[in-house]
Amino acid sequence: MASDTRIFRWAAEIAGLGLLLISLPASAQDSAPQTTQAKGSSLEESIRSLAEEVKQLHATVQELRVEISRSRQETSEIRGELQEALAWLGPTSNSALLAGKDAPTPAEKQVSAQALPSGRAAGAELESLAGSNQLREDVELLQAKVDEQHQTKVESTSKYRMKLSGIALLNLFGNLGTVDNQDVPNLALPRGGLDSGGSFGATVRQSELGFEVYGPTLAGAKSSAALNFDFFGGFSNTSNGVASSLVRLRTATMRLDWPRTSLVVGQDAPFFSPLSPTSFASLAYPAFSYAGNLWTWTPQVRVEHRVSLSETSTFLLQAGLLDPLSGMPPPSEFDRTPQPGEASRQPAYASRLAWTQGERSRSLTLGLGGYYSRQYYGGGRTLDAWAGTADWNVPMGNRLILSGEFYRGRGLGGLGAAQGRSALFSGPATSPASDLAGLDTIGGWTQLKFKASAAVEFNAAYGQDNPFARDLRYFYRPTSYGYTSVSRNQGEMFNIIYRPRTDLLFAFEYRHLNTLQITSEKSLAGQLNLSVGVLF
Repeated sequence: MASDTRIFRWAAEIAGLGLLLISLPASAQDSAPQTTQAKGSSLEESIRSLAEEVKQLHATVQELRVEISRSRQETSEIRGELQEALAWLGPTSNSALLAGKDAPTPAEKQVSAQALPSGRAAGAELESLAGSNQLREDVELLQAKVDEQHQTKVESTSKYRMKLSGIALLNLFGNLGTVDNQDVPNLALPRGGLDSGGSFGATVRQSELGFEVYGPTLAGAKSSAALNFDFFGGFSNTSNGVASSLVRLRTATMRLDWPRTSLVVGQDAPFFSPLSPTSFASLAYPAFSYAGNLWTWTPQVRVEHRVSLSETSTFLLQAGLLDPLSGMPPPSEFDRTPQPGEASRQPAYASRLAWTQGERSRSLTLGLGGYYSRQYYGGGRTLDAWAGTADWNVPMGNRLILSGEFYRGRGLGGLGAAQGRSALFSGPATSPASDLAGLDTIGGWTQLKFKASAAVEFNAAYGQDNPFARDLRYFYRPTSYGYTSVSRNQGEMFNIIYRPRTDLLFAFEYRHLNTLQITSEKSLAGQLNLSVGVLF
C-alpha cells in the first residue's frame, strides 16, 4: 500500500507539471497589456519554477529506480526461499530428525528451480498443501518472512551462501547399575565396592553446531561443504569441569555433485553403514554404538553414482578409500603415531550397492556393502580386517517404518565393533613376542518407528554385538585394548519424541543394557533420559 501511494503522488506531480506547461502560453497572452519589464519578470519566475519542478521530478525518478531495484531483489530472494520450501515441504514429506545418520544429506537437499508466485498468494498455496500441524507451522513461518521481506544470512569472507544449523540440547538422566559412561552409557559393568548402584545427572554437552557452505559450480558440479561439532571432547581440568566440556569435531565433508555422480571427501560416517537408530538421548555416540552399530566417523574419499531405473526407482553405487583405523587409542595426547592399519602403508577399501524404490519420504531402500583393510602390528604380525554389511529401510503402511543394519567381519574395532577391539594377544600388545589373533564378530540392530502424527513418533529398537567366544578363548589370558573380556553386548531402547514445533522437541527414552563377560558374568544396567532441545 505504501508503494501504491507513493506512485499516485508521483503521478499527481507529473500531471501538475504538465498543466503548468500547458498554462504558460495562455498566461503569456493574458499578460500582453502589461509592460515589457513585467513580462520578463513573470517569464523568468516561471522558468525558475519550472526548473525546480524538473529537478524534483528527476530526484523522484531516481528514488523510484532504486526502490524498484530493491523490491526486485527482495522478491527474487523470497521467491527462491518459497520455492525451496515447497520442494522440501511437499505434501507427503516428513521432517528429517537431526538424530542419527538417516537425516538427508546435502546432495538430497538440493532441489530444482521452479517458478513460484510470490507474496501472500504463495503462502496461501503452501497452506493448501499443509496437511498437518507441523507443516502449517512451517507455512506460517515462511509467510511471516514474506510479509517482512526479510531473509536472515550468515556473513562469511566469501561471497557464497552459508547456513548455520544445530541443536541446543539438555539431557536429564538417571542410571540404574554401573555403566561405562554416565552421560551416554554403552556397556553395563560389574558393580564395584564403592558404587552406589546408580546415578543422576544432567548435561548439555551433546548439543551440536553445524555449518554448511554452498560454493561455485565447477565443471558442471555444484560444490558444497559441511562442518559439524559437539561438546563431547572431554572436560576442563578444573573444579566442576564436567560442566565445562571441550569442543569436538564430528564430521567435515566437501562435495562435488553432478546430476548423477558425486565426489565426497572429508570425515564422515562409514558410507557402507549409513543408518543409525533414532535417539536424542544418544547424539554424542549414535545409538547402539558398541552394540551392533558400525558408526565411527572416519576420514575418507568416496565416489557415488546414481542410475535411474524408472521415475521412482534408483540404483546407487558407492566406492571409496578410508583411513584404516583399528580402534587403538593414541599413545599421546598431542603426537600422532601410526595405528596398525596405517602402519600397513595402504588405505582401507569399501563399497556399497543400494536400491531405492518409491518417494523419498516413504522409500524402500535395500543395501549391501563390503570393507577391507590390512593391519600391521610389528614383528611380522599382520591381520586382514574385513566386513560384509547389509542395511534396510522398509515402510510398512503410512505410519510404520522398519530399518536396521547387519554385519559380519573380523578386526572391526576401528569401526565400533567388538567394543573397539580388532585383535587379541597372548601377552602385551606392544611386545613382538606376543602372538596375535584377529577377533571375529557379528552384530546388528533393527528399529520399528511408528509415526502417530506429524508431531509425535515412537521408536523401539534392539541391537547386539557378539565377538566370537572361540577367539576370546584362543589364549589362556588374552590381552587387548578396551574391555578385553566382554563377549556380548546387547541393548534395547524405547523412546517417545514430541515436536510441538519444528524447532522445539521433547523426548523421553528408556534404555536397557545387558553385557556378558567371557567368564559368564552378566551385568545389567538401565537409563531413563529426558531430552529438551531447540533446533536452529
